[in-house]
Amino acid sequence: MGQTRLCIVTNVFLPSVGGIQIVTYEQSKRLLQKNYDLMVVTNRIQAPKKYVIEGINVECYESLNMGFRLGIPYVIPTVTSLKTFTKAIKNCKIVHAHGHPYLTSLLAGKLAKFYGKPFVLTQHNTFIDYNNFFDQVERINDLTVGKETLKEADKIIAVSNATKNYVVSLGAKASNVEVLHNGVDLKRFRPMPKVKEEMRRKLGIPQDAIVVLTVRRLVYKNGVDTLIDSANIAVKKNPKIVFLVVGKGPDMDSVQMQIEQLGIEQNLRLTGFVPDQDLHLYYNTADLFALPSKSGEGLPLVALEAMSCGLPVIATNVGGISEIMEDTYGKLVPPNNPEALAKTILEFAETDFSLLKNELRAIVEEKYGWDKNVERLMEIYQELI
Repeated sequence: MGQTRLCIVTNVFLPSVGGIQIVTYEQSKRLLQKNYDLMVVTNRIQAPKKYVIEGINVECYESLNMGFRLGIPYVIPTVTSLKTFTKAIKNCKIVHAHGHPYLTSLLAGKLAKFYGKPFVLTQHNTFIDYNNFFDQVERINDLTVGKETLKEADKIIAVSNATKNYVVSLGAKASNVEVLHNGVDLKRFRPMPKVKEEMRRKLGIPQDAIVVLTVRRLVYKNGVDTLIDSANIAVKKNPKIVFLVVGKGPDMDSVQMQIEQLGIEQNLRLTGFVPDQDLHLYYNTADLFALPSKSGEGLPLVALEAMSCGLPVIATNVGGISEIMEDTYGKLVPPNNPEALAKTILEFAETDFSLLKNELRAIVEEKYGWDKNVERLMEIYQELI
């Protein structure tokens, strides 16, 4: 049986790091092992025109990326990009794009239809609240580019039921949408008891501290401001709690200012950017994981990564996070509510979860490995070819 040629279209890919990039990468490297000959077509951001990552061939199109500086990864392909898309799609057997609102996804869908290729679309997020005029821009884009892209898809994959409801509200047929939860790298994200002491020493965190970790890009929708306000409440009642915020973003200066104004620098540490290959060390430094998102969550990878490392998760009830939460090992709180988040963190800080790590890990192994995700993805491809 010959290889199946697959064209994957995404607005961003490695070495840029984010949710879509990780999903695309984890699926792609496993598809390569399953007799797929694939190419990722992506936006050219500080990368050569063509490159290879772990055997994954990547070809870049030229685009305008003005929104990236504002934390909005929206790309506008230039006229010259048409040649790149046409060549890749004409020579493949199936096209898989990521994200309904992107012009590149719409272009891929139109070209797939023109050349008679099946078109699969994965939707990763629900509506994102930017708390500015971009909210209206997003709504307009959803009702134009987004709706048209959804219409072109032969199959829509939603990473959660919340995401499915979102695309159905934009006109997608429910019967054409399948929920396929994201996965996690089970080999890398695992409990590593010996790491905690060494990492705390390296980071200057007391060994007896209760460490609450979050891994977030510092933008409004991710709710780091809410986490900081909750930290201000929590540490006054339990000074042993230390919050560790991993990530960077356009709101870094305002986040730093908020921490300084509250005078909680000793109990809330900003690490800045941490390479993805080192994230598992930070999960194993912590006792709890907090996800304070305001909007836009489809199925957050960081929650799965934390759970895979045996960490209880305290999250705001936004998007699809409720679909993977385990009551024994986590709790949901309302978004934009520092008092509720602080109260739950204080409760969890008094609970010994060490004996439950292996139980939580076993649940994640059973449900959320990438191998299981890709097995179903291949079945979807074969149903369409």
